[in-house]
Amino acid sequence: MTTLILTVAGADRPGLVSTVADVVAAHGGNWENSQLAELAGTFAGVIEISVAEDRVDALRGDLDALDGMLAITVHAGADTSAAGTAQRISISVLGNDRAGIVREISGVLSAHALSIESMTTQTRDAAMAGGRLFESAVTATLPASADLEALRADIERLTHDLQVDITAL
Repeated sequence: MTTLILTVAGADRPGLVSTVADVVAAHGGNWENSQLAELAGTFAGVIEISVAEDRVDALRGDLDALDGMLAITVHAGADTSAAGTAQRISISVLGNDRAGIVREISGVLSAHALSIESMTTQTRDAAMAGGRLFESAVTATLPASADLEALRADIERLTHDLQVDITAL
């Protein structure tokens, strides 16, 4: 079996996930993991599948045939066997929203040599205070030499109103 990563995007409508799942199943593939969402009327996602090596080309062909309904890009999965030894952390950030906040936070994470496994962000109306709040949840791996207190301080230093919570997993 080989691992493939599919990135999918298209105008949101019922049946998109089912259509992709049908194609994967028709080639004996297994849907392993996914992150799927509707954002501003667009369905987007990342899907990890496993499939027999001799069926990859036919699977790619059938996925290409969905063009017009979904734009699908197929990537070869990477070997992650060494990743199991890395330290994992969870980072939650909450503060006033502003342009550039994701760039600033991801820059701090990169400067501390963190690798982002997953990151979700959202903005929402701030109750009572007006304005918009920014929330982010990050799961990351980090080197043994990482200083979590320095990481927290560097994120909090971006602006006075950020609340940062870092938890080892």
